[in-house]
Amino acid sequence: MKTDVISLENKKTGTIDLNDNVFGVDVRSDILARVVNWQRAKARSGTHQVKGRGEVAATKAKPFRQKGGGRARQGTTVAPQMRGGGVVFGPHVRDHSHKLPKKVRNLGLRTALSAKKASGQLFVLESLDTKKSSTSMLAKKLKKLGWNKALLIDGKEINEKFSLAARNIVGFDVLPSHGANVFDILRRETLIITKAGVQNLEERLK
Repeated sequence: MKTDVISLENKKTGTIDLNDNVFGVDVRSDILARVVNWQRAKARSGTHQVKGRGEVAATKAKPFRQKGGGRARQGTTVAPQMRGGGVVFGPHVRDHSHKLPKKVRNLGLRTALSAKKASGQLFVLESLDTKKSSTSMLAKKLKKLGWNKALLIDGKEINEKFSLAARNIVGFDVLPSHGANVFDILRRETLIITKAGVQNLEERLK
């Protein structure tokens, strides 16, 4: 499919033919949900931990005699029902990640790209070449283009001056093509891809 290529000055510089197999697949919300859940689960640290009755630092002796005290009988101070005792069925350190087939991950990324294209929220940029790493200047250009919350995907490497200018702009993220992922694409309103980024993504997802 033919798509216009623009510059940061919002001028048309040409057109590009996007691969229908990457930017034109059917949008499936179930696939997007599976990939996002897989990403978020993989990102969880899983370091939550509580102490069970065998880990509490306390004496394991009987707290008081069995009879004559007027209280319910107890065998240990670390039992879950005792104050300061161990926790029953509490969280423990574990890995929350799970496996997801590579074909599903590939389809998820192609679906996310296609969803942005179908909704008119995908733009192709000529390049990120800039002579000056000015945050204020870049912010003005983005405001004129109407890109408030956006993700920009470049080629194999991001232009250093552009990266320096963009890193302090709230709601604007820049990633190399190999870092493109479903979660970051969906969490931003607008998706901008450079011509180099389009080429790398099509090679990666073909």
